[in-house]
Amino acid sequence: MSTTTESVAFDTRAREKAADTFGMWVFICSEAMLFGAVLLLFFFARSSYGPAFAAASQHLSLPLGTLNTAVLLTSSFAIALAHMFTASRRWRPAVWALICTGLLGTIFLFIKAMEYASEFKEGLAPVLGAPFRFSGPDPTHAELFFAFYFAMTSLHALHLICGIVVIAGMLLLWPGTTEAKRTHRVQAVGLYWHFVDIVWVFLFPVLYLINRA
Repeated sequence: MSTTTESVAFDTRAREKAADTFGMWVFICSEAMLFGAVLLLFFFARSSYGPAFAAASQHLSLPLGTLNTAVLLTSSFAIALAHMFTASRRWRPAVWALICTGLLGTIFLFIKAMEYASEFKEGLAPVLGAPFRFSGPDPTHAELFFAFYFAMTSLHALHLICGIVVIAGMLLLWPGTTEAKRTHRVQAVGLYWHFVDIVWVFLFPVLYLINRA
């Protein structure tokens, strides 16, 4: 296995790997702070307008949200398999695991798009100047709930799209990539993908479940 580094800033591959891993964790922590700030604002608003938020949450599709949770958790398992296969130099299964990860992420986005389309049709999407129609109590603060909902889920979807694009790029460059680079890149994208999954694991109960109580 090659011991050369990708950057002249490092004299050994071990030091380069440690620095890259640290950089990825710094990036993930910064993104976690972004989502954390939005969630903090959401919980603050919910504490003030709990009944309106609970009524608005009833209009979300729990079956589609549950299905998407299952899809994303399965994709997390697939990316873990990809990391395991690259660690043992089993390249063909690793490629298939990466393809499955990207496909599952795409399925998640397709289901989410279906859910968005339904919400736009029902007049529950206060974005892009669309009219908001809510037949339940306190429509003003129900609109605030849906504003948070679209902001958080679309931000999550954007992060997922970035992950899919990175996986696609890795697969395109795979034939000309050294074994060490393959292993390192799969580990890095795996950390990012797990982070995106964990974000959804928080968003799903916050948006779909606890507001129904």
